[in-house]
Amino acid sequence: MKIGLYFGSFNPIHSGHLIVAQQLLSQAGLDKVWFVLSPQNPFKQNQHLLPEDQRLQLLQQAIENNNYFTVSDVEFHLPRPSYTIDTLNHLTELFPEHIFSIILGSDNLEQFTQWKEYETILKNYKVLVYTRGAIDEKWEQYRNIILFDVPYIHISATYIRHLVKAGKSIRYLVPEAVEDEINKLYSL
Repeated sequence: MKIGLYFGSFNPIHSGHLIVAQQLLSQAGLDKVWFVLSPQNPFKQNQHLLPEDQRLQLLQQAIENNNYFTVSDVEFHLPRPSYTIDTLNHLTELFPEHIFSIILGSDNLEQFTQWKEYETILKNYKVLVYTRGAIDEKWEQYRNIILFDVPYIHISATYIRHLVKAGKSIRYLVPEAVEDEINKLYSL
């Protein structure tokens, strides 16, 4: 099975995440997209995060009606902070029958060379990049980096949190299934 791994803190999950996942599911010929919830991103050590179990529950609720989406808490059981190569190695060992690819925004591609063992990732896994503007030409040399043009709506988890704190509407920015819960959890 071809699995796209969509890593993130999902603090909180929003409609932009779901649009990207759905588009890459079809455009990249994936069988499933696994949302891999990262308890702590090594590049965002000081970021305030809702507790991981609450983010996990929101993520599960947000995707429950899509049989092609799955939530993975694999990084909850690995050393922290979470490094993508370690998660990939662990998943490949657990599920040798699957072909894993990484789903990544082009803005994150710019710091990709700072990732632990990024060369190993590029050698062994496809990196499915959804564009958020121009891409540096240096990435064109890597055969495992594949660019996809998906609808991009400028929604960020930071923006969602800001709106909730300000008492403003987040309707349509987040999945309806989790809107009330996000309002409650992030207004505290």
